[in-house]
Amino acid sequence: MPRQARLDVAGTLHHIILRGIEKRQIFDDNLDRETFVNRMGQLALETKTKIYAWSLLTNHAHLLMRSGPEGLPQYMRRLLTGYAQAYNRRHKRYGHLFQNRYKSIVCEEDVYFQELARYIHLNPFRAGLVQNLEQLDRYLWSGHGVLIGKVNYSWQDADYVLSWFGKRAGQARRIYRRFISEGIKQGHRPELVGGGLIRSLGGWSAVKSLRRSGQNVLTDERILGTDDFVERVLGEADLSAKRLFSSRLRDKEVRQHIEEKCKKEGIFMRELQMGSRRGVIPGIRSDLAWKLARDWGIPLAEIARQLGVSTSAISQILLRRSKA
Repeated sequence: MPRQARLDVAGTLHHIILRGIEKRQIFDDNLDRETFVNRMGQLALETKTKIYAWSLLTNHAHLLMRSGPEGLPQYMRRLLTGYAQAYNRRHKRYGHLFQNRYKSIVCEEDVYFQELARYIHLNPFRAGLVQNLEQLDRYLWSGHGVLIGKVNYSWQDADYVLSWFGKRAGQARRIYRRFISEGIKQGHRPELVGGGLIRSLGGWSAVKSLRRSGQNVLTDERILGTDDFVERVLGEADLSAKRLFSSRLRDKEVRQHIEEKCKKEGIFMRELQMGSRRGVIPGIRSDLAWKLARDWGIPLAEIARQLGVSTSAISQILLRRSKA
């Protein structure tokens, strides 16, 4: 089945789940975790991305975040590419660190915000990384300690999360912590990680039952919310998202953009796509890679195919450009 496109416009609330390739570790020790957290926070400030809840496990991580003006794909590409390169250098390894595609679920805020914050922050408890709520309060590798006031990550938007629980900080912290404590007995919540009303309503059997009774239920596994919310999100998908829905249209537009750039610069497109490094070609390839990744959200593997180099070469180009 073809991969579905990301749904994102600036200001969209996402539950992000990223996993190590073949379920392997992505954090070996606290230095790895510190590297990831520092990068996550710095990029959040640079891109005006809001981070509300997060937790790092051993082979996966959860984030609850609101995309900034540059959008979700740009933020996640810079976060995961930069961390993977740092991890590989430190541990003297090669190849992919993360699964090729992280999961992003657009969430209906009024219905799910508090539940998602609780679910994400209880992940270290469910995984056995902490043994009780007191240890979770001081656990450095989740956003819970920030909300309680025991850990300081200034880039995390704690005020917004606490505003869901009370008007005054002290009162909000007490109510929030009690809410977290009450969630311990709930265990795993598959309806919060699967996305779509398919999970929220109890699986396909429940959806079909509703449809047989004459109730039309709109479902999409990329969205966690009510029927009306699903319909609205799909209706508001902007042009960049719609471009990704059609691979044929995307390929045509990418090729046309490359052709126009080559014509403008006076080079043959065939030279570029054969991997040539003659003269101005590397600079043109760099400009194209940056444009296609940053503005169009094209996957790195596809950019590499179109520009005649490896995916790792495109990754290096983007890393150099981001530091420039």
